[in-house]
Amino acid sequence: MQEIYLGSTIFILLLAIVALFVVMRFVPVGLWLQALFSGVRVPFTTLFFMRFRRVNPAHIVNPLITATKAGLPLQIDALEAHFLAGGNVQRVVAALIAADKANIELSFQQATAIDLAGRDVLEAVQTSVNPKVINTPRVAAMAKDGIQLIAIARVTVRANINRLVGGAGEETILARVGEGIVSTIGSAISHAAVLENPDAISKAVLARGLDAGTAFEILSIDVADVDVGKNIGAELQTDQAEADKRIAQARAEERRAMAVAVEQENRARVEEMRAKVVEAEAEVPLAMAEAFRAGNLGIMDYARYRNLQSDTAMRQSLAEPGGDGRKEGEPR
Repeated sequence: MQEIYLGSTIFILLLAIVALFVVMRFVPVGLWLQALFSGVRVPFTTLFFMRFRRVNPAHIVNPLITATKAGLPLQIDALEAHFLAGGNVQRVVAALIAADKANIELSFQQATAIDLAGRDVLEAVQTSVNPKVINTPRVAAMAKDGIQLIAIARVTVRANINRLVGGAGEETILARVGEGIVSTIGSAISHAAVLENPDAISKAVLARGLDAGTAFEILSIDVADVDVGKNIGAELQTDQAEADKRIAQARAEERRAMAVAVEQENRARVEEMRAKVVEAEAEVPLAMAEAFRAGNLGIMDYARYRNLQSDTAMRQSLAEPGGDGRKEGEPR
C-alpha cells in the first residue's frame, strides 16, 4: 500500500513538472508579470494561444506597455492583427506616440494603413514635425540667348499624413522641380537676367503647385547654385553651318560628277563620229576607183577634187594660230 502511494506521488510530481514546463514554454510568465506591474492586463490564455498563432508575445506586449504608459488606449487584439498582417507594431506604436506628443492627428487605422502600404510611418511623423531638405541633382537648361545654365536647388518638404497612402514620393518631387527649373530658365530672355535674380526661379517653380498628388507638402524651394555652362546657341549655329557646308559640298560633288559623266559621254560620241568619218574617208578611194572604171569620173574631175583638197588644207593652215600657217611661237 505504501509503495502504491509512493508511486502515485512520483507520478503526480512528474505530471506537475511537465505541466510547469509546458506553462513556462508556452506562457511567458516574466512578460505577463511585467505587463501586470505596468498596469496592462493581459490574460494568460491570450499569451498561451499566441504561440499557436506563431506570434511572439514580446512583439505585442512590449509595444502595448509603451502605448499604455504614453496614455494611448490600444487593444492587444488590434496589435496582434496588424502583426499577423505583416506590419511593424513597434514602429506603428512609436509613430502614434510621436504624433500624439506633437499634436498631429493620426489614428491607429491610418498608422497601420501607412505601415502596410510600405512607408515608414515613424519617419513620416518625424518629417511632419521636422521638415527635411531634398537636394536636386544638377539641372541644365538654356536661356533664350543660347547660354546654358546649370542650377542646383534645395527643396524643403514636410510629410502630409493624409496623402501618404497613394501619394507620390520624393522622386516625383525632384522630377517636377527639375522640370520647373528648366521651364523657368528657358523662358528667360537672357542668362544674365537669371544670374541677377535667381530667386525668380524659386518663385516661379513654387507657384506651380508641384506637391499636388504627392505625399509631401513643399514649404520652400531655394536655388543653391547657378553656374554658366556652354554657349549652346553658338554650338547649334556652328553645327548647322557645318551641316549646310557638307550638304553644299555633296551637291557640288554631285553636279561635278554629272558634268564629268556628260563630258565623257560627249567624248564617246565624238570618238564614235570620228571613227565613222575615218571609215567613210577610207571608202572614198574605193569609190573614186570604181567611178574611174565605170566612166563616171574623169581626169579633170579628179584634178578639181585635188585642187579642192589643197585649197581646204591651205585655209585650215591659215586659220591656225599665227595667221600665216605657222604654229604659235614658231619663228618667221
